[in-house]
Amino acid sequence: MSGNVLPSSVSAVAALGALAHPGRLEVFRRLVRTGPAGLAAGEIARVTGSLPNTLSSNLAILAGAGLVRSRREGRSIIYSADFGAMRGLLSYLMEDCCDGRPEICADLSPACVPVPAP
Repeated sequence: MSGNVLPSSVSAVAALGALAHPGRLEVFRRLVRTGPAGLAAGEIARVTGSLPNTLSSNLAILAGAGLVRSRREGRSIIYSADFGAMRGLLSYLMEDCCDGRPEICADLSPACVPVPAP
């Protein structure tokens, strides 16, 4: 599940299952807050208080569900949220929202507007 393509129900279930764990949800939300630049695994462990082996498992599950990407920068592995996959999952969940009455869901869009840093 990557890009802005709507996922199948199977991949949506995999993504939702990956997020249905407090530690993985915390890691994913941290990566979403961080943005496309991502974070090194050690920094994720520090800010979330995760043990390295637990974090490694959580990142592997999130990556397997298509929600997280990784890249090597020197000796570090940088993880970032796959925003295209996240948009695809959110679109999938909202696809049939409100039976053609978008005004019911209109108040959800401000949640996706970036908040300027203080």
